[in-house]
Amino acid sequence: MSAAMTPPRRIVRFIACAASFAGSLIGVFDLQAATPGFEPSAPEGSNPPMRCPAPSAVRDALVRDAKLPEPGVAPATPTALEPPDEEVEVSSDAATLGVTGDAALSGRVAIRQGNRTLSAEDVTYDAKAREFSMRGLLRYRDPVLQVEGRSGRYDPAGGAAFADTRFAMPEEPARGAADGLELGIDGKVTLSRVWFTTCPESSPDWRIRASRIELDTRARNGTGRSAAIEFKGVPILYLPYLSFPLGDQRKSGFLFPNVGYSSRGGAEIKLPYYLNLAPNYDLTLEPTLYGRRGVDLGTSFRYLTRAHRGDLRLNALQSDGIRDINRNWLRVRHRSELPAGWRFDVDAQSVSDAEYFEDFASGTEGTSTAFLQRSARLSYRDSHWYLRAEAEQFQTIDRALEAIDRPYARLPHVQVSGEWESAGPITARYGFDSEVVNFDREVGVEGWRTHFAPRVGLDVGSPAYYLRPSVGWRYTRYDLERAADAEDQLSRSLPYAALDTGLRLERNTIDGARTRMTLEPRLLYLWTPYRNQDDLPIFDTALPDLDFVQLFRTSSYVGPDRIADANHASIGVTSRIFDSSSGRQLLSATIGQTYRFDRPRVRLPGEPETRDSRSDLVAQLGISAWQNWNVNLGLQWDSEESRQQRSHVRLQYRPDTDRAVNVAYRFQRDRLEQGEVSGAWPLGPRWNAYGRFIYDLKDRSTLDRFAGLEYKSCCWRLRVVGRRFVSSRTGERDTGIYLQLELNGLASVGSSADAFLEEAIRGYSPVGLSR
Repeated sequence: MSAAMTPPRRIVRFIACAASFAGSLIGVFDLQAATPGFEPSAPEGSNPPMRCPAPSAVRDALVRDAKLPEPGVAPATPTALEPPDEEVEVSSDAATLGVTGDAALSGRVAIRQGNRTLSAEDVTYDAKAREFSMRGLLRYRDPVLQVEGRSGRYDPAGGAAFADTRFAMPEEPARGAADGLELGIDGKVTLSRVWFTTCPESSPDWRIRASRIELDTRARNGTGRSAAIEFKGVPILYLPYLSFPLGDQRKSGFLFPNVGYSSRGGAEIKLPYYLNLAPNYDLTLEPTLYGRRGVDLGTSFRYLTRAHRGDLRLNALQSDGIRDINRNWLRVRHRSELPAGWRFDVDAQSVSDAEYFEDFASGTEGTSTAFLQRSARLSYRDSHWYLRAEAEQFQTIDRALEAIDRPYARLPHVQVSGEWESAGPITARYGFDSEVVNFDREVGVEGWRTHFAPRVGLDVGSPAYYLRPSVGWRYTRYDLERAADAEDQLSRSLPYAALDTGLRLERNTIDGARTRMTLEPRLLYLWTPYRNQDDLPIFDTALPDLDFVQLFRTSSYVGPDRIADANHASIGVTSRIFDSSSGRQLLSATIGQTYRFDRPRVRLPGEPETRDSRSDLVAQLGISAWQNWNVNLGLQWDSEESRQQRSHVRLQYRPDTDRAVNVAYRFQRDRLEQGEVSGAWPLGPRWNAYGRFIYDLKDRSTLDRFAGLEYKSCCWRLRVVGRRFVSSRTGERDTGIYLQLELNGLASVGSSADAFLEEAIRGYSPVGLSR
């Protein structure tokens, strides 16, 4: 071999068919010690220092957005590089070339092939093996991966291997260190004795260590062996085998556990495992260990196609350690969007016992659930027609309800409605509502009800006024069984007439053209003759709470078992103030009352007789004129007794998505009087606090209170929530403490605490508060 030392940098060109090997290391999981004391840093000449990672990606778009990704759409994440056709270009300060093609290169050696670069101080080239070998410090870089190592080899057509490495993926961001790193021609990356984190170098609060990690950048997944997650240097979870995604695409694997404590069930820990079964359906296994009850096996299955979507939830606990019974809950939800405007829906639940939600529900629904609905519905809608065929049953949860007071099953319930209008100077509207339903229950009267209600009306008006006279007919027929004091076949037929009219007046306010003010008086006259209806059963009819909308309905009841006689006029006024330029409503005020010319005689069983010539006065005020403030007040005033019947006051301050404070007061005469304070507020750049306090002013007791703290750093979040509440159904008290740790950059699902807090605190946004 001859030697030729030349002072200027020499460029030697190697023609080789290179293979793909530089893979994406997105979302790597790792374990086991790398070289002791060897900490990774961004390779020289790399991108700027890594930014903080985004909050943890959820396993898939379905968990995050309540929908599955479109099948066949690949996630927008880097993949393994395709084999480049570019020739290999090598430059160095000095080179020694042999007659066989071997070479020894030294002094600022740089190897370039397409978008890959490799630099070292001491490189040899084996012409027979067509491979470069590096000794000493080396640096490798491609669009995804940056590596520093102590030695290695590079085969332009076969891959590369580096020893004592530290690596970085600035786009993720992610970094780590490994004793060995191999890049394969098939797009696979193998790391041995490796650790990994998405935290910045200045605060590596968590990391994953593994004895071996294999990444498939084309299939976009990875596996780890003997893996352990460390937080603040302390191992918190050990897994002999770990499977994970590269990027945000869905991948089977363990999710982060949820830890909590309840005075009912004791300590509890949930360890979910996610199964990515197909692009359009998945399964999550959620085994939960309760210290005093045993192991609850939870399963959640979801699916989505272009025409169908749904989910199935099953929880089962064998031999509850406290109640000594088997506990379970099943829920099925499905929707099919069928051709030609048809839709099919199923929503069904079943629970093992009345106390299930008291013992296991994490949200507010557990304290008030009285019934579980089971329904299947086929429906159709277009511009004129609405059709619905439904079967509906209820499971009664509240055991205090007598059998005679429990809801009826409707097997079946068929509803048909139509609506049309004619064009012209005066619009004529005509339509009908009809239904046939079979009411079924184990005790009391049951049977079929047929209802038909045609109507016709006119609509005359302009932007400044409207006049809408209408007439209609309501016919109801009953075919009954077990009717103790009534005939088996009954019917009722009643006409009605109504005149609905109003004005829409608008002008500038006193501050000129900046704001506009409306005045919208409204009058409804309603006439319905009296028919004695005491023999008719009550299947599903009720008297709703009185509000402004209820004043202007043509029926006082919800449901056709009772049709109130009416000879009255409802009068109301609405006024709004809005910003002229943006259209934003600044204030809305309504007030209204019904004046009765004849006292109504039709009543529901137990409903008090109406003796007053006027209904209660109802009023509502909404103010959003001040930036970030919202005020809502409602009042139902008994003008005969000069006292309030119902009222509420709600005040909210919400300057942005991570700040919300609410104050509320609720009053219903002889039923409740409550005050509530809730809020979510940052205590600094890292700390968030939230809580709620509900106090019963009537009984002078606390109904529900919870408080929580959250700390969020650049790459992790810790949340602690404590709650004590009283069941509105049983009066029993329960206390719970819940702990949630999220490591950004590792896939996880949202905690049940997120849903609970969003429901409990008006204006709270888990995403906004955690960012």
